[in-house]
Amino acid sequence: MLDKVRNVRLLVVGDVMLDRYWFGEVSRISPEAPVPVVKVERQEERLGGAANVARNAASLGAVSALLSVVGDDEAGRMLGRLLEDGQIDASLHVDRDIDTIVKLRVIGRQQQLLRIDFETPPSHEILQAKLADFESRVAQADVVILSDYGKGGLTHISEMIRIARAQDKLVLVDPKGDEWGKYAGATVITPNRSELREVVGRWSSEDELLAKAQKLRSELGLEALLVTRSEEGMTLFADDGIHHQPAQAREVFDVSGAGDTVIATLAVMLAAGADWAEAIRVANVAAGIVVGKLGTAVVTREELAAAL
Repeated sequence: MLDKVRNVRLLVVGDVMLDRYWFGEVSRISPEAPVPVVKVERQEERLGGAANVARNAASLGAVSALLSVVGDDEAGRMLGRLLEDGQIDASLHVDRDIDTIVKLRVIGRQQQLLRIDFETPPSHEILQAKLADFESRVAQADVVILSDYGKGGLTHISEMIRIARAQDKLVLVDPKGDEWGKYAGATVITPNRSELREVVGRWSSEDELLAKAQKLRSELGLEALLVTRSEEGMTLFADDGIHHQPAQAREVFDVSGAGDTVIATLAVMLAAGADWAEAIRVANVAAGIVVGKLGTAVVTREELAAAL
């Protein structure tokens, strides 16, 4: 199945961001305020958001394309270079009125001390142009991932789902917020536990979770619903029943970008011909590897093959 991944053509659409890391030593507390002083010794820049999803798919060997919006700034150009280095076919629409989304994390002794976000929503004109680009690109893809980070880049997501499904493409959505009607008609959505709770309310038993999940699936017309549940693993609700995968224990546990790894792996496995049970088994193994790495990271094809 992993060999077939090389033939998978994947299109990722959504909010991209540049993840910046400042690594340093913490040896004293500031005399100005009760906060640690970090002496920065190393800086690193990585792909974040939908760009990290595309990077994960490419790392597994799939042919990965990305469609998104960036600002006319240094961060946007850096994203372009990182995407090119990752062999991702990126179409980045430039909006001169916004700043590229940047998440700056300050790390001391392998612990995140502070995160600073820079962001503005893209303009309507740019989003319309992106929708036209999507129509022409979706025909070349086997599977589409819509990675919603709630930053304004997927205003036309309902139309994108309609276009892709009309061409019989698999559509996977990583949702955000509590208005999920716009995701109706997708193949599968992949909320985490807290995101699902926001929409369907709390549950006190597995039977109650099943009832709520199947009701949501029916309302939205989904083939499946995959809930990532942190230390409880992940559970997929589909027509052929429930498929559960327990979490894999790791000494180091950093969930940054783990959802990106899950949806990217799930997408390429389904497009390669895996059934639901096999696809989530592999996605769960990939997630177990990536949470053992610091920050937004990817799983290589070799790492996944060895773990399997």
